[in-house]
Amino acid sequence: MSHPWFAASAAPRVLAHRGFVPTDAEGIVENTVAAFAAAHAIGAKYVESDCHLTADGVVVFFHDDDLLRVTGDPRKIAAVRHDELVEIMADRGGLASAADTIEAFPTLRFNIDVKSPDAALPLGRIVAGHADRVLITSFSDARRRRALEAARHLGGEPATSAGRETVARLLAAVSTGSSALVRRVLRGVDAVQIPERQGPMRIVTPRLLRLVHDADVEVHVWTVNDRHDMDRLLALGVDGLVTDRADLALNATASRP
Repeated sequence: MSHPWFAASAAPRVLAHRGFVPTDAEGIVENTVAAFAAAHAIGAKYVESDCHLTADGVVVFFHDDDLLRVTGDPRKIAAVRHDELVEIMADRGGLASAADTIEAFPTLRFNIDVKSPDAALPLGRIVAGHADRVLITSFSDARRRRALEAARHLGGEPATSAGRETVARLLAAVSTGSSALVRRVLRGVDAVQIPERQGPMRIVTPRLLRLVHDADVEVHVWTVNDRHDMDRLLALGVDGLVTDRADLALNATASRP
């Protein structure tokens, strides 16, 4: 039986990457309350985000470990207190703390990438009570497992997707063509979230899709912003698109026969 996180819509799923920033938007940046509200407003059921920990221990949705790209401030997120971040982000769409944002959008499913090792435990504790609509991921399998364990300790069981080490073992297993080996690698994993290519290497192939699907695990591809690529990947059989253009992706999935 699949995790409740997957029940928000049928596959293929659209995961709004860091929320949704309309092309004509002013005063809105990624991973803000306004960006999540915009994703919700266009009909997205799933939002993808990333988290870090502030200087005073608040988990916030932010991709980079510093403020430079988004605000021009070179300081690390971990060096800034929550209240100051609220002020800094006030005219950029509003700071999105994990706890407040998950509460504020009770119909959204959250796909949360644990970027900071220090954020893993507090994130797990935050999502424990909302585990039916949270998927935890990280490039680091150790970080995602730490967050999962914290949620489980409080009675929650979030969904999860494979980290980098698990994906590497998956690709080795796929190369053998062994369904049994792929199932073993993906035990305890609900989704595999991967780019279509890594440099010259094609990762998303018909063989990978077949073997991962045989293990009852979904394949979500990031970050897909071109409509032609969306249509092509959907025709190939991927289960989800992580995209900055959730508007285009929602149209692409709705146009599927």
